[in-house]
Amino acid sequence: MRLQTPATTTWQPGQNGSIAHMSAYRLQQLKGHILPGNKITAMAGPSPLTTHVLNTAMGVPGANMGLSLYRQDPSTSTWSLITTGITNADGRCPGLITTQMFTSGVYRLHFETAQYWESMGETCFYPYVEIVFTTNDPGKKYHVPLLLSRFSYSTYRGS
Repeated sequence: MRLQTPATTTWQPGQNGSIAHMSAYRLQQLKGHILPGNKITAMAGPSPLTTHVLNTAMGVPGANMGLSLYRQDPSTSTWSLITTGITNADGRCPGLITTQMFTSGVYRLHFETAQYWESMGETCFYPYVEIVFTTNDPGKKYHVPLLLSRFSYSTYRGS
């Protein structure tokens, strides 16, 4: 598992802010101190799997949203956590998985939508969104965007 912190953080010490913003700030501050040397912290090349969160209600990127990536074990159908991250200011979370770790199989992206909306003083209908998808050719690029409003969401396989 690897920590991904946002490129910019809107919350600063001494400021009132949401738990999500404070947590993102703390993660950014602790990142260098808690990552063991054997964990994935940087990638040699672009990730074969990408995502992009777009807040369609406001017409802006879904910045500072927590997410997790899982892979399903084909023999037991159990899910294994691969990594966690936080979307950057552009609503993207670069470096989700290395080319070496990306294999054919069933994956799940879990997005923390309730925390995202709460950070803006809003409520939402879906407390989280999970997108489950299959990869058949790990040599290809897979882009899985999330289009989001407080009461709906949509996704597709992008390029």
